[in-house]
Amino acid sequence: MPYIVDGNNVMAQAVGWHRDKAAARRGLIHDLVHFVALQKVKLKVVFDGAPDEEFPEGRKYKGVHILYARPGSDADSRIKELVSKASYKRDLVAVSSDRALASFIQHQGARVISSGRFRGLLAECLKQGSSREKSGQGDRVDVEEWLEFFKKSEG
Repeated sequence: MPYIVDGNNVMAQAVGWHRDKAAARRGLIHDLVHFVALQKVKLKVVFDGAPDEEFPEGRKYKGVHILYARPGSDADSRIKELVSKASYKRDLVAVSSDRALASFIQHQGARVISSGRFRGLLAECLKQGSSREKSGQGDRVDVEEWLEFFKKSEG
């Protein structure tokens, strides 16, 4: 089941996130990596604002596909575009607490989870992940991601 996450909406669920937006963004990406690994899902996250140097537009990081609002636009518009183009909308889960965006997504036939509820799911995954690391299972390696990375660095 693929996910599309309204990154700024989910970040806003954490107290003080606006004091260091770059750190909040990186923290969310880190949490999403654990979610993807444990839930074995595909996930795209869309952020408002300029792309981060460490996580530029289109970067795939440990199973998380990172996107940004198009210049002169916002993340909601980019999410609408992604949902509209999705092949299997009924399998898609979008994460946002924006009512207008949620209404659009539901009219497209996809499911919506509020940012607060998703933040709870992330917290649960982080608990599972830490107990998994203690048992010695650790992180899995995404071979396709490594191959793509080294292919780009050679060319």
